[in-house]
Amino acid sequence: MHGDRRHATDSGRERARAIPGVGRPPWLLPLVLLVAGLAVNLATSPSLLLGTAFGAAPLAAAALWTARGTLLTGIAAVLAYAAVLLRGGPGWTEGLLRLGAVVAFGVLALAVNHALRHGEQRFASVRQVAEAVQFAVLPVPPGRIDGLTLAVRYEAAHAYARIGGDLYGAQRTPYGVRLLVGDVCGKGLDAVATVTVVLGAFREAAETEPELAAVADRIDHALLRERSQRAGQPDCLPGGDAGRSVEFVTAVLAELPPGPAGEPESVRIVSRGHPPPLLLSAGGAPVRTLEPDSYALPLGLGDMAGPAAVPPEGPDGGTGPVPFPPGALLLLHTDGVTEARNAEGVFYDPVARLRGRRFPGPGALLDALVADVHAHADGRTDDDMALLAVMRGPAPPPSPPRSGEPG
Repeated sequence: MHGDRRHATDSGRERARAIPGVGRPPWLLPLVLLVAGLAVNLATSPSLLLGTAFGAAPLAAAALWTARGTLLTGIAAVLAYAAVLLRGGPGWTEGLLRLGAVVAFGVLALAVNHALRHGEQRFASVRQVAEAVQFAVLPVPPGRIDGLTLAVRYEAAHAYARIGGDLYGAQRTPYGVRLLVGDVCGKGLDAVATVTVVLGAFREAAETEPELAAVADRIDHALLRERSQRAGQPDCLPGGDAGRSVEFVTAVLAELPPGPAGEPESVRIVSRGHPPPLLLSAGGAPVRTLEPDSYALPLGLGDMAGPAAVPPEGPDGGTGPVPFPPGALLLLHTDGVTEARNAEGVFYDPVARLRGRRFPGPGALLDALVADVHAHADGRTDDDMALLAVMRGPAPPPSPPRSGEPG
């Protein structure tokens, strides 16, 4: 993905920058093998020739270094073994055969290196195509909308996975700023197709439906219509009927209507089977979880569902908008955050981890949250994360630009 989507460093470019590929361990392994081979052979009797290290060195370089580094390692291995053979030991015939074996290992190493680099180029091409798809499907929203500062992040669970089923959207409407974060059942291109349906329905309904719950219903109907056109595809739900495609999206929608001064002063939430949003006050007070009074099934299961979820309880105990004071931060996220586990199997708790912390803006909040999730899970996340944060108030102080960051 773009901008705020973290990617693993391109190993092909790392290897291309190596001169001739020497760096931190394990990048030093080919040199270690060469030195070890020389040391062992020089420390033992000439009759006890050990050529394994000289054959292994170019193969290690093939996996770790550039083509030039692999070639130089192969030449060094041949010359080192030839120097060892000159000390005596086997006859010329056997010595030449052993030296030929090392040469063969060097040629094989060059072939392996070429295959690896070709594979990396193919991976890079696939990633570029996937990234372009994600750019088109999930455009970065504006950094400022009606007095609100926005930021988004998309974190892929796997380094080479650019296409996933998590989504976000933000739109200025006649009824205020409306937000959407969701998670599609499934992965890959089928999930991306569903994302396009959800976002298309959201953008259309958000402009025309006065009630936020009706926006969710319109998305639900769009998914049901799409499902009927794609009947017969594999089910997402275990135990689904053989001829019926069951596809759904957990989602949370938020609405920030304009107040008397034109700036949003409250937030309404509709939840469709999704983790609840979090509201962080400007002073770092306890994080509030915006739980709805009642819950509805995920989007796409409307033929099985009851009435849509109602907005969260207001401070007076009723069902109404929640105050959104200046400097407050609203965080919407997918379950890739709450389902991240550490080595002991403990799930990440964003409420506990964010409690008492202060952030100058939504971008800083998302950066800190993503880093904390990865630290909690020791970098072993199993699900993608889509995050959207919005702050009421002035834009945060300018910071060095990040590739693709909104604003």
